[in-house]
Formats: sequence, C-alpha cells, structure tokens
Amino acid sequence: MGNTHTLPQALCHSHDLVDGGMAVPFDVMYQGQTCRGFAIRYEGVVHAYLNRCTHVAMELDWQPDRFFDPSGRWLLCASHGAEYAPETGACVGGPCRGGLVSITLNEADGVVYWLPRHDLQPVTF
Repeated sequence: MGNTHTLPQALCHSHDLVDGGMAVPFDVMYQGQTCRGFAIRYEGVVHAYLNRCTHVAMELDWQPDRFFDPSGRWLLCASHGAEYAPETGACVGGPCRGGLVSITLNEADGVVYWLPRHDLQPVTF
C-alpha cells in the first residue's frame, strides 16, 4: 500500500511550461504551513521552487505567475530585486540569503509531476 503523501502529484501538462515563460503555481504544505510553489521551464528542463524569497519571506512574482526578469535569464524577486538562477535556485545577485527551496519535478508522458518529501507535502482538505 502506497502512502498518498509520497506519490508523485500531477501538476500540469508539459506544454503548459514554456521556456522562460509563465510559471504554473501550486499549493504545498512546507514545514506545516500552506505555501505557494511554482514550476518553470528553463533551457528545456522543468524546475520548481517555493514562492518565497530568501531575503524577506515574500512571494517573488512581479505579476501573477511571472518570475523571469526581462532577459529571461534570472528569476527575479519583485520586492527587493534578489536574483536567482532558474536551473538551481541559487542566489546570483541582490539581497538574498541562500537559495530558493527546490521542489523535485518529474516529467513523463506529457505530464509534469512534483514529488513530495518529509518537509514538503500535498495540501489536504
């Protein structure tokens, strides 16, 4: 018997994530709190992170589901300009302390899934 809290969670269709484009948001339980996550595609690979800047615990997006800077190279925090590498979540500039909290994704058969772990669980109702 599988535990539903460790099974991959379907997130979106692969075609919903365009390189450097809009993110797909989703809710997760992180350390007991409901938080927003977001998935992006960068250089053909899907990545996901908690939508929480490491400088100040605020959401990053400058417009709903928009995280990339105008160049499409960095994830940008709208509040104070912290920049993160989309492929790793590492801080690359501006006021940030460490990198973004990553969420493991898997892409198979045209669907993107996120993988729960001990501190990152699906939101249950």
